[in-house]
Amino acid sequence: MYDFLMYTHLMTVLPCIILGAYGLLGKKGTQTHRTLGKLYMVLMLFTAVITLLMPAVVGPQFLNHFGWIHLFSILTLWTVPTAYTAIRKGNVRAHQRKMVLLYVGAILIAGGFTLSPGRYLHELFFG
Repeated sequence: MYDFLMYTHLMTVLPCIILGAYGLLGKKGTQTHRTLGKLYMVLMLFTAVITLLMPAVVGPQFLNHFGWIHLFSILTLWTVPTAYTAIRKGNVRAHQRKMVLLYVGAILIAGGFTLSPGRYLHELFFG
């Protein structure tokens, strides 16, 4: 079951690397930005839920399941809806801050942790 969750997580989070970068660096307010942004948000929510089902395999566990990396899942589950609500209310500045927080925290930092020893991607890339 863990392998299924891990591969599903990879399939949902890998497109988010590109989609999130486009959302942050591309032209804002266009139909493309809105459409790809919604896709990014849905994928990020889905991947956050998947990761909560995956037990921590590196470091200490809380309740024999959760690890420090699961804090990024909680960050995602909070940030995505609040970023969406902010932009729907016209609060562009809050939306931008939350989307940067989401990308840096959930993609760059959490993604960086996946390269640490004992994790699948570390074994895949560094053998």
